[in-house]
Amino acid sequence: MTRQVLIFLHMDDEHPGYIADYLYKKGIPYRIVRSYQGDAIPQLDESIVGLVFMGGVMSANDDIPWIRQEIALIHSALQANIPVLGHCLGGQLISRALGAPVTTNPVGEVGWHQCFKQNNNHSIEWLENIGNPFMMFHWHYETFAIPDKAQLLFSSDHCHNQAYSYGDNVLAMQGHVEMTKQLLTEWITRWTDDLQVTAPSIQNYEQIKKPLSANIVALNQVAEQLYKRWSSTLSL
Repeated sequence: MTRQVLIFLHMDDEHPGYIADYLYKKGIPYRIVRSYQGDAIPQLDESIVGLVFMGGVMSANDDIPWIRQEIALIHSALQANIPVLGHCLGGQLISRALGAPVTTNPVGEVGWHQCFKQNNNHSIEWLENIGNPFMMFHWHYETFAIPDKAQLLFSSDHCHNQAYSYGDNVLAMQGHVEMTKQLLTEWITRWTDDLQVTAPSIQNYEQIKKPLSANIVALNQVAEQLYKRWSSTLSL
């Protein structure tokens, strides 16, 4: 029996990015699930050591069967103490499973924006050796509330609830720490028409592209630390 992490994707041609690179580098088996394309959502068993949920253009509030099923799977995983990791939409799905609402953020948050650590022991533990502030990539218009018994880890100027931990093995993030140079280049090339607006919280195509190479290096360091801490809870 292969013990593996399941990675749930929510968009056509999407790649899980740095989380897949990290798991491969550490020799941790993983399998991609595309429930939005009709892939069956697996039942939890001893072969599943962790669940990872990526981003998507849909809302965690949408009345879509596979969204309801993924939220139910997360709820079951939480009850079974299986580690769960969420990026953007994935973090919002975790919040829904924990009974916290997902609502429209006061402003859209798109592009490179700094995040600031919270002054608590959980933030110190999850972000060990990461400077303060640090760079994150964002692309979202909704945000999650912090569930009961969860711990806020970091915030940005435009979205207070950027990430939280729940228990020892659950991490929900609003930003896209999974970005690689290739993946983000594909994103901004595919959706260039959506990157024409400029505002304090929203960057345009050129503002994202110009510092991309340098910012990706820094972002990967943040991802490395967060994924290291989360993967340490996997029962392999």
